[in-house]
Amino acid sequence: MRQLSAPAARELLHTREVRCTGYARADGLWDIEATLSDVRTYDLDAVRARGAHERAAGDPIHLMSLRLTVNDAFEIVGAEAVSHQVPYGDCEHIGAAYAQLVGLRIEAGFHREVKSRFRGPLGCTHLTELLGPLATTALQTIRPAQERRRQLRGEPLDAPTPALLDSCHALRRGGRAAIVRWGAPAKVSEAS
Repeated sequence: MRQLSAPAARELLHTREVRCTGYARADGLWDIEATLSDVRTYDLDAVRARGAHERAAGDPIHLMSLRLTVNDAFEIVGAEAVSHQVPYGDCEHIGAAYAQLVGLRIEAGFHREVKSRFRGPLGCTHLTELLGPLATTALQTIRPAQERRRQLRGEPLDAPTPALLDSCHALRRGGRAAIVRWGAPAKVSEAS
């Protein structure tokens, strides 16, 4: 397995953890959840906090969660945001704004729409940042599960030009992975 190069002498100061999980619900919908935490290795006292809550080393400065409920068409049918631990009292009140996600589809333009709806004081920087990995987790959860279900029913697996074609370097048109998976042509057709 490849590794990063050996680091210089250093001291750990901050850890951000983002955890995303995808679930198939019994009612046919999908729950995609994310949690973000920021932890420092030193105390954040009142002087350094500048109006924020004091935090002891190891106590999360940010701890927040988001859940999107999505249908098979990647439309968000439910959204819930909770700030469990935050630096400022006002942070606790922004979660309800994320109900505005209901009705959006996770598709091209999703990130642009999210940034428009939750820019500046209209949202929480950290909750809004979680929507990027949440969207990716939705795709990683739902598409393979849908493909597996189609396969179990004996249906064709992919359209002639699948949505993932040209989505990254490895799945580029004419690349080995795309050719093996889809027999992808080397050139984009006029109809695409």
